[in-house]
Amino acid sequence: MTVPTLTQRTGPQQAAARGGVAALLADARADVIAISTLTPTGAAFGPRDVCPGVRYRALFPDSARTAPAWSRHLGALAMAGVAVRTTPVVMMNALVIDGRTALLPADNADGSVAVLRLNSVVAATTGFFERVWPDAVPFGDTDVVMAGELSWREQEVLRLMALGCTDEQAAAHLRVSVRTIRRMVAQLMSRLGARSRFQAGVKAADRGWLLEWMT
Repeated sequence: MTVPTLTQRTGPQQAAARGGVAALLADARADVIAISTLTPTGAAFGPRDVCPGVRYRALFPDSARTAPAWSRHLGALAMAGVAVRTTPVVMMNALVIDGRTALLPADNADGSVAVLRLNSVVAATTGFFERVWPDAVPFGDTDVVMAGELSWREQEVLRLMALGCTDEQAAAHLRVSVRTIRRMVAQLMSRLGARSRFQAGVKAADRGWLLEWMT
């Protein structure tokens, strides 16, 4: 079976491919879902692709939260009206437009994007997204980090931990699920290289992350 492809190379060819993806996104009427592994394959999707009246959802790996460039990209998407969430592992790069068209990396080495309208492919891609989406952690513009900094939400979690709040209390304060709080605590512990919450508090204090709440 022959599959239409959009070749993403450098120079004019890259621009043409970008225009092809943008044209497909501009034709969206109801729903667009984006899945990214943070690798440079698959169709690009950014704030400029967002159109009024269309529901956009984007899924990224948790590692995007602590990478300043990616964090800013996710924040820009959120500011543009995209519902952005992260999950520990993302298995594919894909765009699905209106539940009918899937854009996936083509099976070659030139960076092409395959445009697929097979129901089985669209259903499998959408099915993966919908299984992961409910448990993924929302990302908003207050979650954007710069190099070496914490997001506002991370600062709040640390502050609540330092005050001795339970996960349930922290979740209620931030209006998120207990599962989200526990995942954020785990991410902070990993970032700090801590094996316990107590050790995380000590390391956070050593870095000066708790000073403003102690003075």
